[in-house]
Amino acid sequence: MNNGNVIHIGIDDTDSKYGMCTTHLAYELVKFLTKKVKFVDYPKLIRLNPNVPWKTRGNGSVSLKIETTNFNKIKPQIIDLVIELSDISKGANPGIVFYHNDIVSHKLISFSQAALFKLISRSMVKKFLNSNNLDYFSTGNGQGLIGAIGAIGYKFDDHTFELISYRKKFEIGNKRKINLDSVKLIQRKYTSIFNSYYKNRILITPHGPDPVFYGIRGDDIKSLIYASKLIQTKEKPKGYMIFKSNQGTSSHLDNIIDTSKFEPYSSGKIIGSVSKHPIVNHGGHVVFAITDNSNDVKCISYKPTKLTNVSMSLIVGDIVCVGGGIRKASKLHDRILNIEFIEILKLTKHFKLINPRCSKCNKNMKSGGYNQGFKCIKCKAKSSKKVICEIPRNIKLGLYIPIPTAHRHLTRPYQRIGIKNTNTAFDKTIPWFHVYDHDFSGE
Repeated sequence: MNNGNVIHIGIDDTDSKYGMCTTHLAYELVKFLTKKVKFVDYPKLIRLNPNVPWKTRGNGSVSLKIETTNFNKIKPQIIDLVIELSDISKGANPGIVFYHNDIVSHKLISFSQAALFKLISRSMVKKFLNSNNLDYFSTGNGQGLIGAIGAIGYKFDDHTFELISYRKKFEIGNKRKINLDSVKLIQRKYTSIFNSYYKNRILITPHGPDPVFYGIRGDDIKSLIYASKLIQTKEKPKGYMIFKSNQGTSSHLDNIIDTSKFEPYSSGKIIGSVSKHPIVNHGGHVVFAITDNSNDVKCISYKPTKLTNVSMSLIVGDIVCVGGGIRKASKLHDRILNIEFIEILKLTKHFKLINPRCSKCNKNMKSGGYNQGFKCIKCKAKSSKKVICEIPRNIKLGLYIPIPTAHRHLTRPYQRIGIKNTNTAFDKTIPWFHVYDHDFSGE
């Protein structure tokens, strides 16, 4: 359906490391548009390539899908609100894209797919906007336009949801205080919720001076709403909004990395055999190499991920699939793949030369000295050479991911392995947006 009254609004790069938040801006924009437009889908929160060097936090962009016959009037109001709620003075470069069509074109889908895996330059995005005659607005260097297009064009083959609760203005900057037991309760009670806590550490709260109070992630919208009512805190948020998202899908690692180019800041995965034995560097991180039969690729697993034990257990010849982002080379280091997961596909047998055992006494023989063979200390039996012995492997086939405290927003947790949400229809009866002490209608 080509409905000229349906408009996608993509927004990105409104925050800085000092404050503001693009999802909060979307919340305020929905509140502003209430009664003015009809919402025809859930707001989207799309995490693009997490390895881009200029990201502030999780490289998240947002989009809204609305239906209106009054766009020319509300467009300047939307732009004014984005400018007002962006941290422009501290480095934000907001971009807004208005896409006037119900169905998103294949060109926008392809652009979004590329922005999930690789580096997109500002010159590339300007050329794309102009060649496709897209309606847009930006300030600063226009960096936000990349994410704005990416949020509109993202095509889900799996998705999750996040209920994000926002703080009142006077609370921003204060420490977030949430009862840990209440967080543990929601994850036990609602099995579709994931990554809420780990070993008595709450994971639903950010730590910066932004307006987000907490964010609960899961596969089921109703469970998120019920769970939010069980969170115990003395601070009363001003409201919440639920986003449909690619978080928890590992979609940025679906790309097969071209090892002949091995482009810095790109994301994806490589299948190959271990070609260099793992070593531990001075920081406790583990470095090894794999080959895809064309090129050797250096890989590193970092100590905080707890993947170092798995990495150290690899031997030359093991077949693995590793995923992550490519770190740019420096004067001291080559390009290297920062590992976000290791999947062991095949374990090679591990053999070692050892001293022979005495066939009579069943004791390990001792060396008789250089070129003197081996001798049993007990019965004096002799043997001329060492024997080959198979050493049991201490790892198994399967997928290994970091501990939850080291997850990126996009990391698929163990809880979601084998789970795919392929189609969740927009249900306007669900309170996906709520301002406490106020009523809301998405009509």
